Amino acid sequence: MKLLLVEDSERLRQTLRHGLAGAGFTVDAAGDGVEACGFLAGYDYELVVLDLMLPRLDGIGVLRSLPAGGRRPRVLVLSARDQVPDRIEALNAGADDYLVKPFAFDELVARLHALARRPQQAQPTVLSHGTLSWDPRSHSVSVGDRPLALTPREFAVLGLLLRHRGRAFSRQEILERTAGSDSEASDRSVEVLVFGLRRKLDAAGVPSLIETRRGAGYLIP
Repeated sequence: MKLLLVEDSERLRQTLRHGLAGAGFTVDAAGDGVEACGFLAGYDYELVVLDLMLPRLDGIGVLRSLPAGGRRPRVLVLSARDQVPDRIEALNAGADDYLVKPFAFDELVARLHALARRPQQAQPTVLSHGTLSWDPRSHSVSVGDRPLALTPREFAVLGLLLRHRGRAFSRQEILERTAGSDSEASDRSVEVLVFGLRRKLDAAGVPSLIETRRGAGYLIP
């Protein structure tokens, strides 16, 4: 899942970015509200972790700048402001959840997974295709009772295609969804990534799972 982290403390921002990436998220990070709005205008995010006390434009301003339509990401406010009026203001401005600092990192990750499930309530947390299971909570993939070792980006690509079965994603779309904005990878690297993922799936007994549609991209039908 592609996530934008907005936090003005560089130390906390780097710590959270590293931890969230390790938990399986594709993370971009902004240090102030104006920078955050730039990211939000240029990329599609499923989730935003947002501090309220930000320079240039505060978190409430960022919330109010978000579109109201289907492209709107789910927002978890992460703030040291712990008073009830602060929480009410953020929720009324469009936040989906509110977590007070200091916090437990595992709780943050659990809340983010819960938010990611909200738009598609009927969709199970663990995604399956035949004997293949993809579990974002444990960041694991298995075929039957056998674990399948994937790199973080392979895991992200497989999850993207499973969550949107039947939709084709171009190389550029896959790159934007599975690599941070500061990545130097090109869309050509997606070909290598998908090739390696297919080899692992084939060897695990799940052949021909990912199809290529000429002119459209990759999909799982």
